[in-house]
Amino acid sequence: MKRLFFAVVILTLAVNSQASPSFREVKDSYRKSDTVLLDRHGKVLHELRTDAKGRRLDWVRLKDVSPALRNAIIFSEDRRFYSHSGVDWKAALTAGIKNLYSQTSRGASTITMQLAALLNKELRPRNNKKTLAQKWAQMEAARDIEKTWSKDEIFEAYLNLITYRGELQGVSAASRGLFNKEPSGLDDAESFILASLIRSPNALADDVSKRACVLSGAIGSAAKCEEMRDLVQKSMGVPYMIKPGMALAPHIARRLLKGQSGPVVSTLDREMQKFASDVLRLQISSVRAQNVKDGAVLVVENKTGDILAYVGSSGAESTASYVDGVQAKRQAGSTLKPLLYASAFEKKILTPASIMNDSPTDIPTVGGIYKPENYENDYKGMVSARTALASSLNIPAVKVLSMLGVDTFVQKLKELGFDLPGYGYFYGPSLALGSADVSLYELVDAFRTLANNGVHGKMRLTFAEERGRRSRIFSEEAAFLVTNILSDREARGVTFSLENPLSTRYWSAVKTGTSKDMRDNWCIGYSQKYTVGVWVGNFGGEPMWNVSGVTGAAPAWLDIMNYLQKDKASLSPNIPRGVVARKIGFGDKVEPERFEWFMQGTEPAASGQEEAILQEIAHSASAKILYPVKGAILAVDPDIPDDMQMVFFEARAGSLPVRWMLDGREIGDASGEVQWKPRAGNHRLSLMDAGNNVIDSVNFQVRGN
Repeated sequence: MKRLFFAVVILTLAVNSQASPSFREVKDSYRKSDTVLLDRHGKVLHELRTDAKGRRLDWVRLKDVSPALRNAIIFSEDRRFYSHSGVDWKAALTAGIKNLYSQTSRGASTITMQLAALLNKELRPRNNKKTLAQKWAQMEAARDIEKTWSKDEIFEAYLNLITYRGELQGVSAASRGLFNKEPSGLDDAESFILASLIRSPNALADDVSKRACVLSGAIGSAAKCEEMRDLVQKSMGVPYMIKPGMALAPHIARRLLKGQSGPVVSTLDREMQKFASDVLRLQISSVRAQNVKDGAVLVVENKTGDILAYVGSSGAESTASYVDGVQAKRQAGSTLKPLLYASAFEKKILTPASIMNDSPTDIPTVGGIYKPENYENDYKGMVSARTALASSLNIPAVKVLSMLGVDTFVQKLKELGFDLPGYGYFYGPSLALGSADVSLYELVDAFRTLANNGVHGKMRLTFAEERGRRSRIFSEEAAFLVTNILSDREARGVTFSLENPLSTRYWSAVKTGTSKDMRDNWCIGYSQKYTVGVWVGNFGGEPMWNVSGVTGAAPAWLDIMNYLQKDKASLSPNIPRGVVARKIGFGDKVEPERFEWFMQGTEPAASGQEEAILQEIAHSASAKILYPVKGAILAVDPDIPDDMQMVFFEARAGSLPVRWMLDGREIGDASGEVQWKPRAGNHRLSLMDAGNNVIDSVNFQVRGN
C-alpha cells in the first residue's frame, strides 16, 4: 500500500511539474494533416495531405458544431460537464461501486479528464489499462485545466482533438469523412453515431448501430434505429474519402508541398488557374468524339518568368489525371519550326524573302530515302520563307534544316533548355518536323525566349526561386523576324485562312503543331506580356481523329489569351536597330510585291524613293491612338439630339495605311478623324496596319442609352 501511495505522489508531482498549456497554446499548436498551396495573392489554390499519421482538418469553433452533436456527446460522455470542476465525484463513486459487482470495469472520465490525457501522453492507458496512479494524475490535470480554461474552451478542444474512427481525428475530419458534410450540419442520427464512436472508435458497425440506438432512446430523440443502422452501414461499409476544400493545382501541389508542414506561396494566380482548367475541360469535351481525352496548359509572364497557370491534366475526365501533361514528353510536330528559322536567320543563311520550293522531294539518309510530306499532301510550289514558316509548310523546313545542319540545331535547342538525349545523327532531317520528344514546359520556355527578344531566363513557380542568369540565345534581330512572321495573319492564311483561332484582335505571335499520326496537337503563342502553351491528345498515345492545328489546342489557346488581354493592350515589338525594310518583288508572280524586313547586311539595295517609304515603316511602330484614352468613360448627353451625338477617334499614324478596328469590325481609315455614333457598353478600339497587325489598342466605356 505504501508503494502505491508513493507511486501516486511521484507521478502526480511529475505531471503537475509541467503546467497545463493554455487554450490558445493548444489551438495554435494544432496542425492539419493537409498543407496548403497559396497563389501569388495569398489565396488557397490546393490542399494536399502531407501527414500520414492521422487525418485532421481545420480547427472548428464550438459554435460551428451542430447542437445535436454537442448534446449527444455531453449526454453520452459527461452529463454534469457544465457543473463539475474537472472531476465528477458522483459518477466516479457510482462507477467504483458497479465495478465491484461487475465483470467489466466502467470508467468515469469526464470530458476534461479525457482532454488532459489527449494533451499529455503520460496520462494515456498502457496496454489498454490505466493504473490507479495515472487515474489520479489525470484527475489532478483536469482540475488544473479547469482553473484557467472556460467550459466552452475545454469542450471545443475536446471535439477537435478526439479520435472518432480509424485515423479520423477531430470533429471536422469525422463529419466530412463519414457523412461528407460540415459539423454544423449534422443531424440527430449522425450525431448519435459520432458520439457512439468516441468510447470505441474501431468498433464493429453492428455495435456502433446498437449504441447509437440506445443513446437515441435515452435522450428521447425521434431518430429511428433502422435509419441509423442503414447510415452506419453506408458510411462505414466503404473506405472514407474527404474531398479537399480546394483542388486547383494537384501536380504543382505534389511537387511543392512534399515535406512541407506550412503553407507554400506560389507564383500561380488562382483565377487564372481556374479559368485555364475550365477552358481546357470544355475544349476537350468539344472534341471528345474525335478521340481526344487529355490536355495540359501552361501560362507564363514574359518579363518575370512567373508561371501564372499550370494545368497538368483535364482533371476527372482525363485518362490518367496523375500524369503531368506539362512535363510529359511528346513529339513536337511543327512547334520547332520557329526556332529552326530563327537559327537560320541569325546565321544569315536565310531571309524572310528567300524563295523556297515547296514540292515533293527525296532526301537520302543513312537509313534510306526520307520523303517528307505536307500536312494535307498539298504543295504550294515556290514560296517565300515568310510564307513557309507562317503557313507551316514541311518541305521548306526540312530544306532549312539541311542548310543549317542538324547538329547545329540540336545544340541550339539544348541551349534553350530542351532535354534532348542524342546528337544530330540521332534525329536526322525529320527533326525539322518535330520528331524529337519535348515537353510543353520546354516549348513555352523556348517561345518565351522569342517573346523576350531572344533572351532566355528561368521560369519559376515560387518567389523563393532564383530567377537565375539571363542569357542571349538568339540575336534580337533574328527573334524579331520570327516574331513578325508568326504574327502575320496574311502569310498564315495560305494554310489556315485569314479567320481562325490564331487571329486575335490584339498583337500576338503563335504557332501550332501536330505530331505524326495525329497523336499530339500543340498551340504555343505569345503577346507582349504573356506566353501561353496548350497541348491536347491522349496520355496513352492513341491517335486523334481529324483534329487539326486550329481545331484541337488553338481554341483553348485563344480563350486563355483573350482572358489575359481582356483589359490590357498588346503592342508589337520595337524594331531592332539591326533590322531594315526593303520593298521586294517576286518574279513569275510567286507572291505579291511587298515591304519585307531583313537583318542588316542581307537586304537588297533600295532606291531613294523606297528609302523614304522605309522611314515611314520604321515610324509606324510609334503610331498611337490619341483619343479616346485608355479606360476613358464617355457619357451620352440627354440634352443633345440623338442624331447629333458623335465621338471622334484620333490617331497619330504617319503616312502609312492604318485602319480603325472597333470591337473586331473595321470602321475606316485612321489617317484622319473618324466619326462614330456612341453605343452604351464596353468597347475595344484598335489601330491595324496593312499586315493586320495591331499597333495600338484601348478599352473605353460608353454610359447612357
